[in-house]
Amino acid sequence: MSEPVTQVPTASETPKAPEPQPSFIKLAMRNMVRKGSKSLQHFALSTLAMLALLVGLAYLTR
Repeated sequence: MSEPVTQVPTASETPKAPEPQPSFIKLAMRNMVRKGSKSLQHFALSTLAMLALLVGLAYLTR
């Protein structure tokens, strides 16, 4: 009995491996660069809100 002949795909037939999707951090950084000052404003507001929350909790629990 002879073994079945398997075809080896040529370079043009081999499927290309899909590129890995960028990480969420890379996407967020790209989005921040694209949106510019709006991202900085949101970051500043978030920082102020967090600071106000921490100061308010510190005041309430003194």
